[in-house]
Amino acid sequence: MLKQVTTASSPQQVWERLSHNEPMFILDVRNRDEFERWRVEGPHPVPALNIPYFELLDLEGEQEDVVEAVIRGVRAQLMPQLPSDRLILAVCAEGNTSNYVAEGLRRLGFDAVNMEGGMEAWGNFYYWRPVDGSAHFSLYQVVRPARGCVSHVLVSDGHAAVFDPARHIEIYRELAADVGARIEKVLDTHLHADHLSGGPQLSQRGNVPYHLHPYDAIHPIDMLPARIRYRPLEEGKTFRIGSAEVTTLHFPGHTLGMVAFLIEGHYLLSGDSLFLESIARPDLGGKAEAWTPLLYDSLKRMLQLPDDTVVLPAHFSDIAAGDANDVFRATLGELKRSNPGLLKLAEGERAFCDYILANLPEFPAAYVEIKRANAGLVSPDESKAQELELGKNICAVGKAHGVSGDKAALPDTHIASAT
Repeated sequence: MLKQVTTASSPQQVWERLSHNEPMFILDVRNRDEFERWRVEGPHPVPALNIPYFELLDLEGEQEDVVEAVIRGVRAQLMPQLPSDRLILAVCAEGNTSNYVAEGLRRLGFDAVNMEGGMEAWGNFYYWRPVDGSAHFSLYQVVRPARGCVSHVLVSDGHAAVFDPARHIEIYRELAADVGARIEKVLDTHLHADHLSGGPQLSQRGNVPYHLHPYDAIHPIDMLPARIRYRPLEEGKTFRIGSAEVTTLHFPGHTLGMVAFLIEGHYLLSGDSLFLESIARPDLGGKAEAWTPLLYDSLKRMLQLPDDTVVLPAHFSDIAAGDANDVFRATLGELKRSNPGLLKLAEGERAFCDYILANLPEFPAAYVEIKRANAGLVSPDESKAQELELGKNICAVGKAHGVSGDKAALPDTHIASAT
């Protein structure tokens, strides 16, 4: 029987290989600026080479076979740099050009596959993992690895609540169906700026309430009220999902309406107030100097929670920060000892504010429009949604010198750039 040759890998298959640290090499043929903006990454270092396809493919005429042009280009430019002992994943924007590249590599004897759908499909890929639970509830984390976005689903007695859903809402409906639960509440910790929320749509689709703090039901720059239906969240308000108790805690700073949710007094869905390796940036409403003291007060109050509180953020900067089960979590006690932003709190408000204002990353122009969309002021179509969500989130204060953890360059051993 002839061995079947695998010619393509789905984002799911790519993630499983990355997660299990299986040998792989990435050949990315997008433009260099696109590659620098975001790329296929996993929890373990993966060697990669970026060469734009227009440099690799020197077509000799309109009728020339593209695969033949790939073979010629690889022979002339890349042979010494490509490994023969591992799978080569060819990547482009939508999976079309890279399909020809993968075929050319296979004809040259390499074990090569194309990533189906390219970076567009990678950006829309999600996985979910159980976080923890007890006899009367289960908590799940939904991760969008390409963008660093994290959602959570609480399930108890057949009831479910979704926190910070992204715009591809079917992943949450599928998860609820898989665990035999019905979604009855949808909640956002704040009016997101880095990605389009699926909250209003998930609410409408299931005819269930959508919850948001009223301070975030207004665009902070346009000063226009939201045009979405929502139920207001209140500080200290407790509600139940099945037999699981959830308390709303108001922690302004990233936004004026930023909240966190404390589940069973132990699991803190911190939204964008506290991350595993950094803290919130307070400038996305255009009021960094005014909101930074609010962030200081909020984090001081948050640190009064027990050290064994499990923090589950709505974003991550470093994909390697996940644990062995690909879950992004840490105890508050661990973060007190390791998180640079929390360590700054001990130096007082003035030192903290100076640190924050000196380490703000660039302000992405798209974030203003994303907030408009999340407030229901505009309705982007799918093409515009893809454009707005290109690249990773930049919701955290930079690690140092104004550089966000999302934009920091990987060590040279991780990336080999073509010249």
